[in-house]
Amino acid sequence: MGIQMEQLIDVGIIGGGPAGLNAALVLGRARKSVVVIDEGRPRNRVTHETHGFLTRDGIRPDEFRRVAREQIRSYPSVQFIDEAAVSVEGADGRFQITTAQGNIVTCRKLLFAVGKKDLPVEIEGLADVYGSSAFVCPYCDGWELRDQPLVLIAKGARAFHLAQTIAGWSSRYQLCTNGPDELTDEQREDLERHQVPVYRAPIRRIESKEGIVERVVLEDGTHLSCRGIFFSPNLAAGSMLPQALGCRMTETGTVAADVLGKTNVPGVYSAGDAATEMYQAIAAASMGSLAGAAINSELLAEAWASRA
Repeated sequence: MGIQMEQLIDVGIIGGGPAGLNAALVLGRARKSVVVIDEGRPRNRVTHETHGFLTRDGIRPDEFRRVAREQIRSYPSVQFIDEAAVSVEGADGRFQITTAQGNIVTCRKLLFAVGKKDLPVEIEGLADVYGSSAFVCPYCDGWELRDQPLVLIAKGARAFHLAQTIAGWSSRYQLCTNGPDELTDEQREDLERHQVPVYRAPIRRIESKEGIVERVVLEDGTHLSCRGIFFSPNLAAGSMLPQALGCRMTETGTVAADVLGKTNVPGVYSAGDAATEMYQAIAAASMGSLAGAAINSELLAEAWASRA
């Protein structure tokens, strides 16, 4: 599919996950011309099910996207390009997006829904269980591991928060910090009061069978038997394009944006995991909806002013 440079689209959306798709739905229903550019490599592709999304609880991530696209195609002003966006330039009113195959999309407004990406977590065997019995979000996958013996892999403030949170699903868990714990004295004392075992030895490997974890083996020879793992991921920005365009970024690779997704760059919005550290599909979709409505309002206000 080729989009000619001279065609000025209302909104270019980079990223086709829940945030980008819900924004496209809102904007399509508002009769705005939209192009969604997505390379089809979502972070949750390793998981078998998406949870916590009303009416879609348990749906496969690829099926979620298929159904969403099918419904969005009811609105003819929305188009899809299944490629990676490789560059963005321009300013409010005329941004130019170039894709990996040389397609060029010119748009009035721009929405980054680029999510986050996982950087390697150097633990032998983790890749074998990630998405099957090792997860990062208790709200997404805690129910499936309720009352099971668990190992939490994290350190510092994240470890303490995870230990507090996972207690809602299981009382049978141990904390492995894979090296120095980076906890405060107060946090260590609190974990001890709550009888949470803390292991500081580095992890040698994770042993599993057919994707189901059996034990975490530490360098000091300790074996931690378990049926599930929750770990702190190592995340980075899903794309460097927002930063290249001048968007303000946080230390964790999040695009700084207000509640409606507006960034510090005029005409540029961000939504979903790219703009938050609350990594839930339904939250991402909600943010996409808000950003889509905000972009539509901005376009309508500009059109109204131009007719005055």
